[in-house]
Amino acid sequence: MQKKLSQPDVVEFINQRIAEKPGMNRTELANHLCDRYNFVNTLGQRQQSGCLKALRKLEAKGLFELPVPQTNPGTGKPRRLEKQVPLPVDVPSKANEIRGLKLVLVETEEQMRIWNELHIREHPRGAGPLVGRQIRYLIDSEHGWLGGLSFSSSALQLRDRDRWIGWDSETRQQYLDQVVGMSRFLIRNSVNCKNLASKVLGLAMKQLPQEFAARYGFEPLLVETFVDTEQFRGTCFRAANWIRVGSTQGMGRYGTDNFGQETIKDIYVYPLASDFRDQMGLPAGSGRGPLSFDVGIDPENWAEQEFDAAPLGDKRLTKRLVKDVTLQAQNPSSSFATAAGGDWTVIKGHYRFIEQPDDSAVTMKNILLPHREQTIRRMQTEDIVLCIQDGTDLNYNNLDKCEGLGIIGKNQTQAKSRGLHLHSTLAVTDQGLPLGVLRTQCWAPTPRDKNDKRATNKIPIEEKEDFCWIEGVRDCMAISADIPHTRLISVMDREADFFELFDEWRQNPSIDLIVRAMYNRRTTEELKLFDAVKATEPKLTFQIHIDRQSARSKKSKQQERPQRKERIADVTLRYRQIELRPPYYHKDKDPITLSIVHIVEENPPEGVEPLEWFLLTTIHISSPEQAQQVLEWYCLRWRIEDWHRVLKSGCKTEELGYQTAERLKRGVAINAVIAWRIMLMTLLGRETPELPAEILFSDIEVQVLESYANSRGLTLPTCLNNAVRLVAKIGGYIGRKNDPPPGHQILWEGYTLFRLMTLGFMLRGP
Repeated sequence: MQKKLSQPDVVEFINQRIAEKPGMNRTELANHLCDRYNFVNTLGQRQQSGCLKALRKLEAKGLFELPVPQTNPGTGKPRRLEKQVPLPVDVPSKANEIRGLKLVLVETEEQMRIWNELHIREHPRGAGPLVGRQIRYLIDSEHGWLGGLSFSSSALQLRDRDRWIGWDSETRQQYLDQVVGMSRFLIRNSVNCKNLASKVLGLAMKQLPQEFAARYGFEPLLVETFVDTEQFRGTCFRAANWIRVGSTQGMGRYGTDNFGQETIKDIYVYPLASDFRDQMGLPAGSGRGPLSFDVGIDPENWAEQEFDAAPLGDKRLTKRLVKDVTLQAQNPSSSFATAAGGDWTVIKGHYRFIEQPDDSAVTMKNILLPHREQTIRRMQTEDIVLCIQDGTDLNYNNLDKCEGLGIIGKNQTQAKSRGLHLHSTLAVTDQGLPLGVLRTQCWAPTPRDKNDKRATNKIPIEEKEDFCWIEGVRDCMAISADIPHTRLISVMDREADFFELFDEWRQNPSIDLIVRAMYNRRTTEELKLFDAVKATEPKLTFQIHIDRQSARSKKSKQQERPQRKERIADVTLRYRQIELRPPYYHKDKDPITLSIVHIVEENPPEGVEPLEWFLLTTIHISSPEQAQQVLEWYCLRWRIEDWHRVLKSGCKTEELGYQTAERLKRGVAINAVIAWRIMLMTLLGRETPELPAEILFSDIEVQVLESYANSRGLTLPTCLNNAVRLVAKIGGYIGRKNDPPPGHQILWEGYTLFRLMTLGFMLRGP
């Protein structure tokens, strides 16, 4: 409206109108302009107040001089009762026991006085004033008035909200009215009723759309609110399925002039329409809402989707990153110079990117940040996501002049090996499909100071390398608050079996843990942990398929591994609930209640070590089927082992030759996402074979696969499974009737050759 009124011809008309009718007041002028320029809402009513506001702003800019106001402004004091609103009586302790709970739309003067009185006396921000379109409710019951809430205009601009929605400034200006702000929410101090706040929020989200539409002519698409984390935790919003999308910057409603005058608050939103982005005309994949795993992973778009928003301090660096990743992913096991086809300009640009100063914004965290955000979006489409943590050493002992490396081990002669330790969280579906790399930490391990004489149990956990497991769990807890519809389960191996980890979970049980137990710990019973579960009756017997494993001789960068034959193991399952005693150095803490699942191979083949696992979990297990489900989830922990193998062998991460640890981390970050995509390519062909090949392959690549299949009499790439198997064939996959599906290694070898074939196809000429 203001933009229209500021146009030169309209300004000229307004000045002319004021000059022609000196007795006209401001309201008459606003009404005339509303009629002339069709400033009406969806009910056909004049937008008189908005027009008056725009006129006042333009007058302040000197475009015209409005008539003198004919009425004096009011006192601005809200209408109140003459006494306090009576306290509710006999309010139950649980929300579902409250009699006659309902929301009353404030319409009468008496209701307005009650609402004002409640908020002036009992809400930390008082009764207002509120801004823009307004709706107020009172929380009523047979016990009395329990509180109130109100809705008014949304924030004009919020960085994190706007990024989450995915709109630009023009779209925001067009659709901001569709976002409503919950400006007040009060449960009276005298009311102590469990789950009441979340129940009221649920009632409000059901009533608001229709009652807002009845008053203003349209249904809003989204509701937002703010939570001051210095006073509240936002638990009721998460329980009511609101989504935390970020934080404010403390600027207040009108921008930088008020910076620091407001506290930093968490931003929560509630979509009233699941397709609100479509209704706003936003492109598919906009913002940070749910993202299907098959969107944007084709060769032309995947690198841009996973890296384009990297905050590297300069947009040119981000563009360089996307270009470099695209090239490297086409030939993952080769050096960048080979992947770039010897193009010196491209190679030089890549090394300039990698060799940015160590204190620049080009960090491992920033490189991976957009991929992390896309991973979280993919997680939102799942009911259950496994967040698998594990660590691995990256050996760079051959880089004699590389600065910043640590000691990762010793060989048989006690010679020290130099490198970095990588600790990561990989998100996968409950069927094992990798959704992305959630988090990485990469550091140079340092030996303990010889002068440090403290006993191990006297060292704070924050100073130990084990703390990385707790940090990973905390990260999952934070993500869980942002995606409340998805259940997160953190899966870890034996290195995570320490009391402090479970104690951390006890303080915020928003996710579940599955940890393979390493220690036969003390319990609150006579028997220790392992003995206690072994003493229970078997609950189930079933078979587990154990893959074959080829023998591997010891090399400088890998340990020796014996051969293992493929077999079917008959296992027995037991489970029970147990209370773990804290270790003596945490004797002031209470025991922790967990479930333990035990499986053992009773009759292994002669000379073969029997399979036996003890799994500790925070999941309450009440049936053999639940225990077997926990076991199946734990078995998917091997996905991160596969990812490590692709990262090292497929992407040749340990063959990077940079001169500082910080530069190595940048290369590791790039390869981490490339390795994820190789895994995804492998597994999509198995898990979703019916998808079209174009999800992972470009049109030209599909043509090459068709030509290859025709030349050898193979099945055409009519679906994703056939296309992936053809790539594996190029890598040497035989594909006999009883052969297992192609693995990651043979696929990345096939993909490297396949990309060369595609390049030749593109250069063939007309």
